Amino acid sequence: MSVVREFMTTNAQCVKDDQSLRTAAVMMRDLDVGSLPICGSDGKLKGFITDRDIVVKCVAEGWDADRKVAADLAQGTPIWIDADASIDAAIDLMEKHQVRRLPVITDHRLVGIISQGDIARNYAEQRVGELVEYISAKTPMAQLG
Repeated sequence: MSVVREFMTTNAQCVKDDQSLRTAAVMMRDLDVGSLPICGSDGKLKGFITDRDIVVKCVAEGWDADRKVAADLAQGTPIWIDADASIDAAIDLMEKHQVRRLPVITDHRLVGIISQGDIARNYAEQRVGELVEYISAKTPMAQLG
């Protein structure tokens, strides 16, 4: 059985919950990513922020990205998966919550990110096709990317 730990990206970076949205945006640019996990000073996952969140929930609302912090956009319970969970469990979570990536947790700490792309490169073609089809069919076009 394949587990998440085998496929995940291990060099995941966190934006701290007290860092500004501008800092988060700069991190995304420099890392060439569209989203980041939000972690507290204790290293625990507090949420997930996307470039779209910054644009729609900060810039479009007229907020100052230097004054708003990542915690301001960390709403609800973060969706994550354990590093030792099966790839099928990760796919099921992605389908259920219509997300393309999941933070990977071990001992309450972020250890990586698993994305739809990570799975696509390493897993059974039929199952990956089902995942892509399901998420693409359920996700509004504005959220793809």
